[in-house]
Amino acid sequence: MALVRKLLNGTYILRKCPKPRVASFPFLGTRFADYCSSSFQKPVAAPGKASSQRKTKGNLEEHHQREVALEITSPEDKPEISFDKAIKEEMKDHFRRLKDDIVKYWIGPEGRPLHEVLMEQAKVVWQFRSKEDLDKWTVTSDKVIGGRSEVFLKMGKNNQSALLYGTLSSEAPQDGESGRSGYCAMVSKIPRGPFEMKRSYDWSQFNTLYLRVRGDGRPWMVNIREDTDIIQKKDQMYSYFMFTRGGPYWQEVKIPFSKFFFSNQGRIRDAQYQLLLDKISSIGFTLADKVDGPFFLEIDFIGVFTDPAHTEEFAYENSPELNPRLFK
Repeated sequence: MALVRKLLNGTYILRKCPKPRVASFPFLGTRFADYCSSSFQKPVAAPGKASSQRKTKGNLEEHHQREVALEITSPEDKPEISFDKAIKEEMKDHFRRLKDDIVKYWIGPEGRPLHEVLMEQAKVVWQFRSKEDLDKWTVTSDKVIGGRSEVFLKMGKNNQSALLYGTLSSEAPQDGESGRSGYCAMVSKIPRGPFEMKRSYDWSQFNTLYLRVRGDGRPWMVNIREDTDIIQKKDQMYSYFMFTRGGPYWQEVKIPFSKFFFSNQGRIRDAQYQLLLDKISSIGFTLADKVDGPFFLEIDFIGVFTDPAHTEEFAYENSPELNPRLFK
């Protein structure tokens, strides 16, 4: 009877335990019931502790509101721009580039050993393998004077060449001033150093221009400009013809520098002068054959090399240096 009373008392106490169900373990008795009632009831905080918790919660809410207020700015607020910082960064970049140029100058041309440069027989100056290579060039046409010709430059197939294409139109602009039109050109940008100083190419150890191109049979004019700061010489250039064969095959074009003739404002001058190969600023290609219609010229690379079989220094006799009697 005593055992039955203990079992009944344990069952009655376990009914009052909220969690978990322990009806299958009545032999635990009152100790387990006390543990249940003490473990699963919601703890009641002391008055002082409750006030500190409310205070901490209020501080957190206030801090969160402050952060939100900082994120939400009025439309009139604008970010402050520091021109001094931008100028300092630009100056640092230019001085760094100037330092690199000085170091390269003492090492040798273009940062290479001098003996390597002197023994060089060929050199690729421009090649077209990425968009960065196209950024070194600019295209223009008679649209700048009101013409109708169009010219474009893009990467060729498989990013292994540059494709110059467009449409040539010899129709003169209706401005009452220009009597002729019809040209498209591609010109290399002048290289720049630190502080935007102009640079020049030194080809004095080479004697031939070397190109690998593929065209549509049209003749192009290859133009080379010298580096000069004289305003009167800005329209001077040295030119020679490049004839493309057309068809699907590439052709290698070799033009000796001695063949380039001197012109000013598009007119061949009576007095011819040699091209100064140590002061080359840019090279360009011009189409102006007066044949209206589409055109294209694909270029693989542009370089220079030394041809030992070519011994000619200058191809034109009407030069003040070669024939001074003609210019007395």
